[in-house]
Amino acid sequence: MFRIGLIALAVIAFLFSVNSTVAPFFVVDERERAIKLFLGEIEETTYDSGLHWKLPFVNTIHKFDNRIMNIDAIPERVLTSEKKNVIVSSFVKWRINSPREFFKATGGDNGRAERLLSQFINKGIKDAIGKRTMQDVIAGQRLEIMQEVAVATNEQANPLGVEIVDVRVKKVELPEDVSDSVYRRMEQERAKVAKDFRSKGQEKAKGIVADAERQRSELLAEAYNESQQIRGEADAEAAEIYAKAYGKDPEFYAMYRSLNAYKSTFSGKNDVLLIKPDSQFFKYFNSADGN
Repeated sequence: MFRIGLIALAVIAFLFSVNSTVAPFFVVDERERAIKLFLGEIEETTYDSGLHWKLPFVNTIHKFDNRIMNIDAIPERVLTSEKKNVIVSSFVKWRINSPREFFKATGGDNGRAERLLSQFINKGIKDAIGKRTMQDVIAGQRLEIMQEVAVATNEQANPLGVEIVDVRVKKVELPEDVSDSVYRRMEQERAKVAKDFRSKGQEKAKGIVADAERQRSELLAEAYNESQQIRGEADAEAAEIYAKAYGKDPEFYAMYRSLNAYKSTFSGKNDVLLIKPDSQFFKYFNSADGN
């Protein structure tokens, strides 16, 4: 009889678990938070994970995700303090910290909460960027912008029973039409800088070439002067040697010079010289002693 009672209780519990409305209990997962309503009014909001009891048909249970959730905001076109457009992409991490307030504000609808949070984020980004220059937004103060937006959004999200864990600006871009004009201007500026560098380089190259030519001319002039000086000294030394040599045997060297003169004068087959036979030029042809 006891076994039959246990089986009956198990069957009843199973039937209740299939139909959560008539079930006298409910389970809260460790990743969830739950509230219990009594005829539509909030009765209890503090439930640990595990099994809990309720009155069928009278109590209604609403469960909420207790984990950190993420919203990727739609990229927004925002004006800087210079009235220049930038497109900002951001995301926010959030979680429910008060199920009671969350249910009152949104009816437990996560979609509605995300739409409201997206509006808060977009407003915070517009306010933060609207008082900064484009340079600050793109490069200088992104961390400050995210902190400022997180604080402002938390203040607005608090009545929803929601906590903003983090706000991040993923990307800051220029609109396509503005990007094209900026790139063209950058290209023109780079081309101007490159042209200036080339002009300076050519001017410097001309100076280097001119200096090299001057140094070359100076070196050649110095080398020529030195060679002429050496040649003069060599000629003087040679003349001195010849003079000493000629002084030792004047007759022999007179004949030697005459023979060299004959050799130079009649170097070719067609060379002709018209001269008197008794000329001094042929004195060594007339007699061996030159008389």
